Formats: sequence, structure tokens, C-alpha cells
Amino acid sequence: SRAAMVLGRHCGNLTALLSAHQSIGVPQPLVVFGTDAQKEKFLPRCAKGEISAFALTEPEVGSDPAKMMTTARLSEDGSEYIINGLKLWCTNGVKAGVIVVMAKMPDSTPGRPKISAFIVEMDTPGVEVTHRCHFMGLKALYNGVVKFTDARVPKENLILEEGRGLKVALTTLNTGRITLPAACVGLAKQCLEWSTTWAKNRIQWGQAIGKHDAIAQKLAKMAGETFAIEAMVLYTSALVDRDKKNDIRIEAAFAKMWGTERGWDIVNETMQIRGGRGYETAPSLEARGEEGIPVERMLRDSRINTIFEGSSEIMRLMIAREALDPHLKLGGPVLNTTLPMKVRAKAALKSGLTYAWWYPSLWIPAFTAGTSKVDPAFRSDLRKMRNLSKKLARKLFHAMLRHGPKLDKKQVLLGRFVDIGAELFAQTSSIALASHRLSVGKAEDADPLRETVSYFCRLSRCKAEVLLREVGRNADGAGYQLSRKLIGE
Repeated sequence: SRAAMVLGRHCGNLTALLSAHQSIGVPQPLVVFGTDAQKEKFLPRCAKGEISAFALTEPEVGSDPAKMMTTARLSEDGSEYIINGLKLWCTNGVKAGVIVVMAKMPDSTPGRPKISAFIVEMDTPGVEVTHRCHFMGLKALYNGVVKFTDARVPKENLILEEGRGLKVALTTLNTGRITLPAACVGLAKQCLEWSTTWAKNRIQWGQAIGKHDAIAQKLAKMAGETFAIEAMVLYTSALVDRDKKNDIRIEAAFAKMWGTERGWDIVNETMQIRGGRGYETAPSLEARGEEGIPVERMLRDSRINTIFEGSSEIMRLMIAREALDPHLKLGGPVLNTTLPMKVRAKAALKSGLTYAWWYPSLWIPAFTAGTSKVDPAFRSDLRKMRNLSKKLARKLFHAMLRHGPKLDKKQVLLGRFVDIGAELFAQTSSIALASHRLSVGKAEDADPLRETVSYFCRLSRCKAEVLLREVGRNADGAGYQLSRKLIGE
């Protein structure tokens, strides 16, 4: 993560190359799931500079692996797997020497493919890069289409075991998801530096533009959110550092979703603050005697971050389902009319006993007990955050009662709940990191740090309160009906 933070200040292309290689390419899956023989064979090659890649996406497969068409079947003598298919947007695929490929097994059932992960060397006969992809940004990205035609892969190159490929993919994608917001930290810090320098030196209407409220508010928001992204990344990374097999799905998804969206906001605001000089290319600025600050390149290169490694929409759905799952397991049978009445009655009794104490507890105000390690300046913020989390739980519970099993289809509504959760996570991480730094840092840095984090927590609470109000008052229904007409339904 720290390497990505450094690279994010300078070059999105190099950041993407490192991220695809180190976090979702060959090294990470082998460190976590590889056999000793696989590690011995491939990790030294990666350590010496050989580039690796990850091949999952296909022309018809984005976030839905059930549509995967690439297949792998065992050869008649049982010594090799024979892979056929086409993989799209394989980052590093154009340059890689070895890649991880996801493929469907022959004994897959409809709608529930049995997917396996394989280590494939790019010089294997039948493996071919058919096209190098080019994009709006990241002009130096080594991204391409990889075709497999009866490519024979040794049986020992299977990672984990047959049918466990999605476990490999999801585990390694978690690490990749941390790398993206980590890069956004570097990008945000660079943008904040450019923006504050310009806001201080650019004079309009008799004073620096940074003293005008419209620009001043942008700078404050950028500073607060930059610190929060860094806090979320460092916290989530620490969980992995403690144990490579830690389940960080939720933390990584929150950091990826919130961090990349705020990173985009920050670079977009930098463009707005720099104005025409933000839109003009760095070579053009230099050619006419000004400093060549590449804001427009940063903007183009960073736009993909909310799409890479799972789009923001997919992250929201994933987090929402994780949040709902315990409740659905507990109360779902009660609403399932296909189950016998005896089973439903038993489930109703169990859920009733659980919610009889859980729901009333959500109305009890939170206090600041057990916060001895939190800096005193943030204890009020922490208390407000706890009350907000209780309000979020109540609202989600009410939505479950109102919509029942159909809540899963209310994606925008669920997205609001997730966004509130993300704000809470951002506040928690910020307070934790700030409290740690205040306990070990220099006294002269204390007041600016406290001011930044306190401001961010207040800003974040305001946003969460707006989202809570929108849970009950919104235009979702009308919007969905209009969209159906737009697509001709």
C-alpha cells in the first residue's frame, strides 16, 4: 500500500502495472494458496522482475462469473489441463511472462460454474495476445486480449484445487482493491499540494483565490478526505499484514469504493481550481513558459479507479448483501411461504427472541465508555458516530420489514445504507489514525491534525444525515419507471 501511495503521486500506468502484478497477478495467489513447488518455481522469477497478470474478465463476463466461457478440461492421461477461451482487458497481459487464468470446468452446473485457477506461462503453445487495448487514460498501460486455443497447462499449475478458483480470485482481489485507494492517497496528496499552491499564489479581485469561500471550502474538503482515504487504507492493510488470510472483504470493499470515489472528487476539484491551466496539457503549459502540471492527465488516468477491481456499484451490492446476510439467515425462513409452517414458526420464535433485545438496544444513546486510547478531542465525534450507527441499524431493519425479500432488488436504497456505513468507517479510521499519531507525534503538528479530523468527521456526519433522510424521501420509484420507458419496456 505504501508503495502505491508513492507511485500514485506520479504515474497511474506504473501504479496499475505494479498493482496487477503484485496483488492479483501470480505472487499474491501463490503466497496465500500456492504449493511449495509452485512457490519455488514462480516466486523467484517474479522477484527478479518477471511481470505477471490476472485473467478473469471476458467479453460476456464482468461481475457475473456464471457467464464464463473459458474452459479447462483434464487431458486423457490426466497430466495436463487443456484451456480454451478468450480473456478481455488483461492488465499486464501484453508484457507478462506468466499469468493466473480463471476457467470453467466441464462438470459445472448451469448458473453455478465450477471455476478453477491456473498458472499459465505466456510462451505456452496456444496462448496468444490478439490485441493491445487503448483507453481514454493510462496510455502506457500493458492491457490486452488473450486467446487460449488448446493451451496445455501442467496439472501441477492448478492453484488450490478444482472448483476453488473464485476463492483464489476473491481473496487476491481484496488485496488489489486496497492498492487502488492507496494510489488515490498519493494522487490526492499531489492534487492537494498543487491546489493549495495555486490557491495561495493566484490573485483575483484583489486577493488570493484561496481566501474566497468557494475555493476555501474545496481545499478543506480535499484535505479532510485525503486524510480519511489514507486512514482507511492503512487500517485495512494492517489487517492483512497481521495475517495474509484475514477476511478483509468488507474493509477492502469500503476502502476501494469510498477511496476511489473521493479520489476522483479530489482530482476533479483540482481541475476546477486550476481552471484552464488544469485542462491544458503539461507539454503545452511548458511550451508557453508555465509550469507543466499534468492535472488533465491525472484526471484521465484516475477515472478508471471507480471501475477497476469491481465497480462502485458492485462494491455497494456486495457490502449490502454481507450486511443483510445474518438477518436473512435468521428471519428469511419466516417469510418463505414454501417452507412448512412448523419450520417457519420455529424460525419466527428464534428471530423474535433475538430481535426482542437487539432492536430496543438501538434506541439507547451511546456514551464514550471504553475510549481511553482515543484522543479527547474526538470523543464527542465518536459518541455521535455511535448514535449514527444505531440509527443506521434501525433504518435498515425497518427497510427489511417493509420490503422483505424484495429489499435485495432495491439497489439504490441499499446503496444509501452502504454509503452511510462507508462514512462511519471513514470517520472511525480517521479518529484511530489521528489518535495514534497524536500519541507519538510532535506537539506542533497536533492542532492542525485535530482540526482536520474534527472537520472531516463533521462533514461526513452531515453527508450521512442527508443519506438517512433520503431513505424515506426519494424519487427512486419514479426514476425506475422512467428508465423502463427509456429502454422501451
